[in-house]
Amino acid sequence: MALVVQKYGGTSVAGAERIRAVARRVLARKDAGDSLVVVLSARAGDTDRLLTLAREMSPNPDPRELDVLLSTGEQITVALFCMAVKELGSEAVSMTGYQAGIITDGHYGDARISWIETLPVMEKINEGRIVVVAGFQGYDDGGNITTLGRGGSDTTAVALAAALGAQVCEIYTDVEGVFTTDPNIYGKARKLDKISYEEMLEMASMGAKVLHLRSVEFGMKYNVPILVCSSFTDATGTLVTEEDEEMEKVMVSGITYSKTEARITLTNVPDVPGMAARLFRPISEAGINVDLIVQGSGSIPGRANLSFTVPKPNYQETMQIAERVAKEIDAGVHSNPNVAKISVIGVGMRSHSGVATKMFEVLARENVNLKMISTSEIKISCVIDEKYTELAVRVLHDAFELDKAPGERITIKEAK
Repeated sequence: MALVVQKYGGTSVAGAERIRAVARRVLARKDAGDSLVVVLSARAGDTDRLLTLAREMSPNPDPRELDVLLSTGEQITVALFCMAVKELGSEAVSMTGYQAGIITDGHYGDARISWIETLPVMEKINEGRIVVVAGFQGYDDGGNITTLGRGGSDTTAVALAAALGAQVCEIYTDVEGVFTTDPNIYGKARKLDKISYEEMLEMASMGAKVLHLRSVEFGMKYNVPILVCSSFTDATGTLVTEEDEEMEKVMVSGITYSKTEARITLTNVPDVPGMAARLFRPISEAGINVDLIVQGSGSIPGRANLSFTVPKPNYQETMQIAERVAKEIDAGVHSNPNVAKISVIGVGMRSHSGVATKMFEVLARENVNLKMISTSEIKISCVIDEKYTELAVRVLHDAFELDKAPGERITIKEAK
């Protein structure tokens, strides 16, 4: 008998029939002898409806009360699910994040899990019941309800799996697994059988929406195998797990893209210590995350150009900060909110050379200009004009032959 944590997303529990279908799937697994903890998201659309209600009351809802409101979406789902299970003749018990012992920090709207008191859940498991936990929520040291941010139910599930010592955390969604790129962008995208935690982290941070970033961080830290699969089919899915020798042989595992960032450039910045801190300190204090940063020589001796990207929702606020700082240091500022970030990802880059060269040559042939470049051991990211996003994804996917199984691809020479 195995202890398994399963998580079902909003589309998987969107209506009564879908909830019943998930209940039957869970009961089949229980009948096979496994102990089940099921984490559920709010039904598709419920969170947005709750946000609309909040904004009817206030254009800037109180963060604490907003979390109280948003947490009800998942509570509706777990209650309905338990009703469905009981109608099918089995025993299930619903638990809020508070009842399940999920303790977080006090950052409303984007809280982080700091501890899980497992006793309440284990008691129910030992009674032979299916435990159904509301995802996306917990409580802080003051007993206040907190939410984990969009996609936070993934994090709830993986964190519970780690705390409970589950054999696997299964994430059920509306796709059949992790693909080499977004299949909605390119029909030749291929489903991966397995992927390393590091690759999945990069893919999640670079725009892939299959898994919440913090859920992958939990999986990697506590070595929780994560199986991503569809609740609509019986396809095998993709296993997110530790890196192995077979993964290292694959030069590139996937192509990701993001259209959610804007680029800002300060020109002719005095090339002296402290200038970068002077700009990024107020941006950080405003709670704005900066992604790529590139600095180079300016057109005037002793001056430099500094470019960086921020999330589009923070674009206007960041521009106000940048313009103020630019005025103080006698620099220029310009921006482009219509950019995209394309990333090539693969643990095989550690042992293969030539990946960057191939990426740049392929994009050059299509007259795609590279505005910024950033690299890590297993990732190369380029900022380009947004209008070239789909083209860049397709040509890079073809160039690295990602539609083929790894053994069928032409490989770049191994690094010496």
